[in-house]
Amino acid sequence: MISALSRKRLLIISRACILAAPLCLGLSSCKSAQRGDGAPPPAKVIQVPDMNLITIDDNDVSKFPLAVAEKVESVDQMNATGAVFPDVSREVPVISLANGRVLDIKARLDDNVRKGQLLLSVQSTDITNAFDTYLKAVNDEQFANKAYLRAQDLFQHGAVSQAMLEQAEDTEKDAKADLTASEEQLKTLGVNKDHPSSIVDVYAPVDGVIVAQNVTNASAAGVSLSGSATAFTIADLSRVWVVCDVYENDIPKLQLGQEAKIRINAYPDRPLTGRVGDIGPILDSSLRTAKVRIEVRNPGFLRLGMFATATFTSRTKETHAAIPADSVLHLHDRDWVFLPAGGNQFRRTEVHAGQMLAGNRQEILVGLSPGQQVVANALLLETAGNR
Repeated sequence: MISALSRKRLLIISRACILAAPLCLGLSSCKSAQRGDGAPPPAKVIQVPDMNLITIDDNDVSKFPLAVAEKVESVDQMNATGAVFPDVSREVPVISLANGRVLDIKARLDDNVRKGQLLLSVQSTDITNAFDTYLKAVNDEQFANKAYLRAQDLFQHGAVSQAMLEQAEDTEKDAKADLTASEEQLKTLGVNKDHPSSIVDVYAPVDGVIVAQNVTNASAAGVSLSGSATAFTIADLSRVWVVCDVYENDIPKLQLGQEAKIRINAYPDRPLTGRVGDIGPILDSSLRTAKVRIEVRNPGFLRLGMFATATFTSRTKETHAAIPADSVLHLHDRDWVFLPAGGNQFRRTEVHAGQMLAGNRQEILVGLSPGQQVVANALLLETAGNR
C-alpha cells in the first residue's frame, strides 16, 4: 500500500515528465535540422494530358467522317541547292607569247568578245631579237645558196671533188632550215616579217565572255616575265554547269546522265533541264555532301554565281499513300493527320507529305500506309479540339 508521501512524489515526477516532453521534441527537431540529414520532401507528379489525343463528344463523332488512304505509285524526287559555274572545258586562256609591257587594253572584264577581236597590245624586245635572227638567217641562206651553186659549177668542170659539193649542199640545207625556223618564230609572236614592229597585238582566240583579267595598262605580260602568263580568260557560256551539294545518303539515288530539273532563284518561272555530268568522288568532311555537276544549256539569262535548285527524279517507282488534301494539317512547318484511336478519340500523327496529285489529293511519303483511315477534314477536327 502506497503511503501518502509516495503518492505525492509520483505526482511531482509525472508532471515534470509531461512538461519536459515538448522540450525534448523541439530539441530533437532542431538537432535534425542542424544535421541536415532529413529526407527530401516527396516529388509531386503532375499528370499532363496527351496533347496529340483529341476527345470529342460521342454525339459529334459523325461530324468527322473518315477517308481511306489510297495506294499510288510515283517516282521519288530529291532537291538540292547549287550555283551556276562556267564549263571549264569551254574556258580558253589568252596568252601573250611575246614578253613585254602592256601598252593598251582594248577589252575589259565581263565584256563579250568575238574571235579575232583585238584585246591588248604589248611592246616587246623579243620582236627585235626575233627579227634580227630572221635577217641573219636570210643572209646566211643566200650566201649558202651561192656557195652551193658555185660548187655545182666547179664540180661539173672537175675543179672540186664530190665531197666538197656535198658539203656545200648540206650547208645550204642547214641555212634554209634556220631561215624557216626564224620565220615561224615571227609568226608565233604575231609579227609580219614584211612589216616588222616591236608592238605585238593579241587577239581573242574564241567567242565568249571575259571571266578573268590579270593585266592592266603598263603591266608586264608574257610567259617568262613577272606577272601572270594568262592575260585574260574567255569562257563560252552557251553551256554552263550547275554544281549542287548532295548529302551522302542521297548519292546512291543519282546516276550519270540522269535528267535534272533546274529552277533559278532569280527566274522561278523559267525552268530548265540538264543532265548529271559528274558525281564528285570526295565528300565534304563537315557537311557530308558531294559535289554533283549538272550540264545545262544557257538560254541567255543564266549568269555565273546565280543560285539554283535542282530536282532529281529516280528512275524506279515507289508505293506511297494518297489521301484528300483536306486530311493534311499544316502546323508549325510540319504535316499532320488525325487517325481514329477508338471510340470518340482521335490521335494527331506527324507525316511527311509529298507532291499534290490529281483530284485534290496529297501524296504521303512517310507516316501513313495505304488502307489506313484518316479524318477527312483535319482542320475542322483541330478547331473543335481547341474549343
